Amino acid sequence: MHDTTALLIELGTVILALGLIGRFAERIGLSPIPLYLLAGLAFGEGGVLPLDASEDFVAVGAEIGVILLLLLLGLEYSAGELVASLRTQYPAGLVDFVLNALPGAAAALLLGWGPVAAVALAGITWISSSGVIAKVLTDLGRLGNRETPVVLGILVIEDLSMAVYLPILTVLLAGVGLAGGSITLLISLGTVGVVLYVALRHGRHISRAVSSENPEMLLLVVLGLTVLVAGIAQRLQVSAAVGAFLVGIALSGEVAEGARRILSPLRDLFAAVFFLFFGLSTVPADIPPVLLPALLLAFVTALTKIFTGWYAAGRALVGRRGRFRAGGALVARGEFSIVIAGLAVGTEPRIGPFATAYVLILVMLGPFTARWTQPVLYGVRDLVNRVGRRRKAAPPGHDEITETTEAPASG
Repeated sequence: MHDTTALLIELGTVILALGLIGRFAERIGLSPIPLYLLAGLAFGEGGVLPLDASEDFVAVGAEIGVILLLLLLGLEYSAGELVASLRTQYPAGLVDFVLNALPGAAAALLLGWGPVAAVALAGITWISSSGVIAKVLTDLGRLGNRETPVVLGILVIEDLSMAVYLPILTVLLAGVGLAGGSITLLISLGTVGVVLYVALRHGRHISRAVSSENPEMLLLVVLGLTVLVAGIAQRLQVSAAVGAFLVGIALSGEVAEGARRILSPLRDLFAAVFFLFFGLSTVPADIPPVLLPALLLAFVTALTKIFTGWYAAGRALVGRRGRFRAGGALVARGEFSIVIAGLAVGTEPRIGPFATAYVLILVMLGPFTARWTQPVLYGVRDLVNRVGRRRKAAPPGHDEITETTEAPASG
């Protein structure tokens, strides 16, 4: 009875704190993700108020949070939209991968973390935060801008790439031998390919079988199917997150719309628990030693994301201002970076505090780069142009006389 009482008190305190944090973030126009991570640091080992009784419950809630995050992300896209994005945006997707994954891999190798950690950190720096970026574009009123489809196309390619990347990372983290790893990877990728094919060819039949006008029945069927497929995917070394993502892709039309409406509040609750749990698993004292390299990597990959958006929007014949806006919008990292770090932290514990610091920096920087990249760069350009015009307007020989004036000769 005492343990149950302590569990209820701790759990109630945590959920209430998350609710207040979310309201505060909404009030100031900031993504709640960094605040949830900070709350996890405060409630975790070495924090202000460490949790004890509810830690196991929070861990299970975090698993559900990852599954719901990826399910709702998959519901945003149909299989046809994914194929269309791949056909039109794949060159920009390749540039995005090269420019943003390689700095993460290089940083892990320079820090001496080994090749497996390099693959994990490459994913952390590669994938932008779909949730944060979508919210920022909505808040800035840019959903109708010419560059917005380009930004969304990049995000779609990144999200679909996770269906291939996460199984590869899972196999590497499992540490199995070459033969066993190859077989596991083939099974994983084959499963992903089959599910995508079924979603593309027979998604309407799946949606019709799941469909229900009763919201309660729809919730139970979709949630049960998602957790079941996620569990089977985990058993096949595909990762539960990818299984949930593929279920979301397979559902379309009115079923997807109804499921999004019903599951969104549940997703937000358990996603908050997931970010909290990741903060709980990070010791605050481990962050200062990695803060400087995380800051340097954040600076480099913010610039590479800006260039990615510039290039992708340029391919779509968007003007200069729109190209800068597209680049600034892609800077934020968030949920996927934390998911990858959560998978990898068992193999390389230092990834946890590093990813926490990295995501905290970029998830807070992202809304500012989305808003100010284009005005700031154009302001700098205008300043340079004004200085150039003043130099051209100066009297001939003025600069040379000023620079070479000599003292009068004696005698």
